[in-house]
Amino acid sequence: MSIFHAMNNSASALTAQRLRMDVASSNMANANTTRATINENGDWQPYRRKMAVFEPTENNFKSFLHKAAADSSQGSGVKATEIMEDNEPFKLVFNPNHPDANEDGYVELPNVDPLKEMVDMMSATRSYEANVTAVNASKSMLMKALEIGR
Repeated sequence: MSIFHAMNNSASALTAQRLRMDVASSNMANANTTRATINENGDWQPYRRKMAVFEPTENNFKSFLHKAAADSSQGSGVKATEIMEDNEPFKLVFNPNHPDANEDGYVELPNVDPLKEMVDMMSATRSYEANVTAVNASKSMLMKALEIGR
């Protein structure tokens, strides 16, 4: 096990939380975008909410259960595997004057809930802060170890 193992784990988590924050920011920026993509029929459709999917890198909990007790390998962080779209239906809002209104006067708006996105952004921020604290604790322990060697 490397002395920098804890820092590497926290660094991967910092990268993952930054991506999560970027995705939530993109969702918030497109919360009212009614023409984002063209569907298979050639019609415009609204922006669809995106979500980051993470998984552990290399080792996972199941692999720990199968390893011998003498094996000292540790988990090695987290990685983003994909950014998937949320399949919730679009919101229908009655606005017959909108250029994208259908024949009944309804406009399809993105399936982005600003409250959900703000909660996700706050959660990503707190996770980021916790990992910064973990990096600082690791750095402090390494500095103390170097002082012992004097």
